[in-house]
Amino acid sequence: MKKKILLVDDEIDLTLIMKYNLERTGRFEVRTESRGRDALATARAFLPDLIFLDIMMPDMPGDDVAALIEKDSVLAGTKYVFLTAAVTHREVNARHGDIGGKPFLAKPVNIQEMIAMIDTVIAY
Repeated sequence: MKKKILLVDDEIDLTLIMKYNLERTGRFEVRTESRGRDALATARAFLPDLIFLDIMMPDMPGDDVAALIEKDSVLAGTKYVFLTAAVTHREVNARHGDIGGKPFLAKPVNIQEMIAMIDTVIAY
């Protein structure tokens, strides 16, 4: 059974590339959302196993979206990973992908990093 992944990022081209690369593995069903404000409704309709959330989006920051997910009666407990260009790969690696108690990936992210993070986060 394919794992459902929701990508929330205002960089539409980036999400389309990530979606394509994840889906071509045959392991994932992927949906995308480009607006933080629409992410909750999309997640409620899709019920993903994991959500990748961009931290810096113009309409609503990813950490605000995460707070809404955690408080939502349907989505509470849904796992998420933050994506950000605000930290370097070196900073993320030095903290073993965990900053402030939450999993992070630094942008630009490659497909192998994403799959490794999915496998790690969903396993717990």
